[in-house]
Amino acid sequence: MLKRRNKTVRIEEWQRRARELRTDTHALYLAVKDPRIPWYAKLSAVCVVAYALSPIDLIPDFIPVIGYLDDLILLPLGIALTIQMIPSEVLSECRAKAQARTAEGKALGWIGAILIIALWILAIGFVFVFSRRFFFQSRRHGAIRLTDIGAVCLASFL
Repeated sequence: MLKRRNKTVRIEEWQRRARELRTDTHALYLAVKDPRIPWYAKLSAVCVVAYALSPIDLIPDFIPVIGYLDDLILLPLGIALTIQMIPSEVLSECRAKAQARTAEGKALGWIGAILIIALWILAIGFVFVFSRRFFFQSRRHGAIRLTDIGAVCLASFL
């Protein structure tokens, strides 16, 4: 009986942590709009929220074990690092707003999903146009230069 109860406690603990991560992600989204947040914290928060809401993972989930590690390690780590950059009074206000919105059922929803998909489409389009311009232009003038390959690689990570 003790073993079964211990497993139940662990499951409840994981569920509580998952709810906290969801609330913190929403709080980071709200914190980006706050003018009291420094620019580097806003940049970090945008990256973390975009990664959390993005349907595209750094490591695809279909890869056994490793596929879920980015969700279990990178996302909480990014949230924790970004929270350290935000002033505590602003963070507590944003967390309270996020909890209130979640209780009302007004989470990010469709607007957030559309925004993230639009950002991915823009990023892919930018990489496509940028890479075409450099690769085809370089072939007309000779061999592909190393700087062209580096620029395309850098643009694909942005």
